[in-house]
Amino acid sequence: MSSSAFPVPPPAIDVRAAGVQAVLWDMDGTLLDTEPYWMGAETALVREFGGQWTDEDAYALVGNALPDSARILQTAGVRLSIREIIDRLSADVCAGVSREVMWRPGAIELLHELRAASIPCALVTMSEGPLAALVTSLLPDGLFRFHVTGDLVSRGKPDPEPYLMALESMGALVRDLDPRRVVAIEDSVPGILSASASGATTVAVPHMSPIEPSGDWVLVDSLAGFRLADLDRLVADRISGAFPPAAVVSGAGA
Repeated sequence: MSSSAFPVPPPAIDVRAAGVQAVLWDMDGTLLDTEPYWMGAETALVREFGGQWTDEDAYALVGNALPDSARILQTAGVRLSIREIIDRLSADVCAGVSREVMWRPGAIELLHELRAASIPCALVTMSEGPLAALVTSLLPDGLFRFHVTGDLVSRGKPDPEPYLMALESMGALVRDLDPRRVVAIEDSVPGILSASASGATTVAVPHMSPIEPSGDWVLVDSLAGFRLADLDRLVADRISGAFPPAAVVSGAGA
């Protein structure tokens, strides 16, 4: 099954001798803050069926594949099918994004720098195609070459399938792609588990949920001030065996 939502041009020569070849972006909570919309939609849906939904319940779903979240909502009393739950939640979030977009600090600036350096980016999100298309329509053309969405995979995050699919598609775009030179940026535990298991160099930028340090990813306090040079340094550390740094990393401009 193809993961490409946009036409992928013929393979191009990677002119960079070192550093980042591509960047894979999570969407919800990493590129923009949709979590309040998801949490509000979950709460309203559970209450519609007479149940209770706490902030702790909502935080537990951050980063999950939508079918998994829908099953949890069913156990909370929502008497709808998994498909119906996903459609209801997604429609509410799309409506929220249409009203107001809350971009995460530093994300748009980093995207523009990557495009200026001809480094391809892709979205890897557990949201489905319509929401991903809405978000990308609000950005300048060319920032994302393709996206992998929850409705394109059989196993969502934390399974590595979404990122493995993205790496396969990116391999059609970048010649001699090395997963270690592909940076995945995530904000949730399911996301970083998925990304790191794929072999990509994984950067965790916690938002709604805490993320513990690990030898499988690097913690970044914010993308504000984070630059391509920082990503290149992390890739160099990964290849040399010095990844991840012992401490939380801040961007050079932070």
